[in-house]
Amino acid sequence: MRVLFVSYEVYPLAKVGGLADVAGSLPKYLKQLGVDVDILMPLHGSIDRSVLSKTGRVQKTRFLRRPRFFDIYKTKLPQSEVSVFLLRNEDLMDSKEVYGSSDLALQAMSFSDAATSFAIEQGYDIVHLNDWHTGLMAVYLKQAEAGIKTVLSIHNLAYQGVYEDRYFELSGIKKAYQKDISVQEGLNFLKAGIEFSDKLSTVSPTYAKEIQTPEYGAGLEAILSRRNNDLVGILNGIDYSEYDPENDRRLWANFGLDNLKNKKINKCNLQKLVGLPGNNTAVIGLISRLVDQKGLDLIEEIKDDLMKLPVQLIVLGTGERRYELMFKELEEAYPDRVAAKLTFDLDLAQKIYGGADMFLMPSRYEPCGLGQMFAMRYGTIPVVRFTGGLADTVKEFDGLDSGNGFGFSDYKASGLLEAIDRALEVYSRPDCWRKVVYNAMSEDFSWNASAKNYISLYSEMLEVKGNA
Repeated sequence: MRVLFVSYEVYPLAKVGGLADVAGSLPKYLKQLGVDVDILMPLHGSIDRSVLSKTGRVQKTRFLRRPRFFDIYKTKLPQSEVSVFLLRNEDLMDSKEVYGSSDLALQAMSFSDAATSFAIEQGYDIVHLNDWHTGLMAVYLKQAEAGIKTVLSIHNLAYQGVYEDRYFELSGIKKAYQKDISVQEGLNFLKAGIEFSDKLSTVSPTYAKEIQTPEYGAGLEAILSRRNNDLVGILNGIDYSEYDPENDRRLWANFGLDNLKNKKINKCNLQKLVGLPGNNTAVIGLISRLVDQKGLDLIEEIKDDLMKLPVQLIVLGTGERRYELMFKELEEAYPDRVAAKLTFDLDLAQKIYGGADMFLMPSRYEPCGLGQMFAMRYGTIPVVRFTGGLADTVKEFDGLDSGNGFGFSDYKASGLLEAIDRALEVYSRPDCWRKVVYNAMSEDFSWNASAKNYISLYSEMLEVKGNA
């Protein structure tokens, strides 16, 4: 089967969020399992063109009222045989930022149109779309009657790409289709993908159920419930070659299940790096966008009680000013207990994964979450709210043998504080703590299982196509 994986960001070429990690990893594993897969993305201004070769082909958009031309570039995904094709239009791609265009709606629309031409001309069997930026491609492929199957992966339903009605006129979408993809505010790019893709996936089994409810459906729960039989939740994975505590050069000392003592070396050096006293106090790491979704209002509610516990807190991230101020003020009030690094630092993130004892993710909602997987890979125990992918990956430690973390279900600050208390109680018993660390590090969150699930989905789509 020939699959075109379409994404607005792909690691390491362009990264803003977790979508880039998925797009930079999943196709590699699909390729290893025998799928003929290519990646297609925009050529953003921030991408180094010296690693690209221009193919000399130019794609003309099919549907837009004003046709546009795109140059096509090509490279390989590092450490793989996966080809990455990049489309570039100088007028539309006027920013070095991935989502910084002066007219992101027009850019995404034009890219989807040109990508449709590319997919048809190259003869792909399946196009795998990702998030709202590629949603219109499902409509364009249907409109072209191309016979290409589509699957749309929803990484976060909260981001839908809703723009005013005037974009309908620019889009070239048939009137008969427009009623299915409109909302009160205008054109909804994600709804277009949901309505017109043959299959839908999201990034964890629990999140697939949650988004069919009013609490998590963001206004699209009715259509998602209607398409329940076409919706599947497939847990994201992490790249075990990239995140490997036994070989990670970003750590002060490598370690694995057979030499966990080296994790303590990383803890001591981490404490020193961020300016905290080097002792055996439990170190809690928090690596996050500092926004409401991540449950930071719960931390705000318990911060005084948290500081009464025997813990050190290391925060890494940027976001809403209220939360940045909260952590900075906490650091000033408790300089020996709190280190707040309000920046984006991949190197420090790895050191926190490798050196902290616990990892905090009290999310209001979490489609999949990768942080808890990274943490467990490095023997850092997650304390989470059981929602979305967190509920699928973290299991409460029973105090004896089973479980890999600690958590709470109801979105209440008291539940978070109680989960931290339980984690600290186990931490105070070294033999029990070693057991939960062993369980966490023994989990397999590699992309291999996820890739096999996607291959099953692709095969099912092609069987339907063959029987049509």
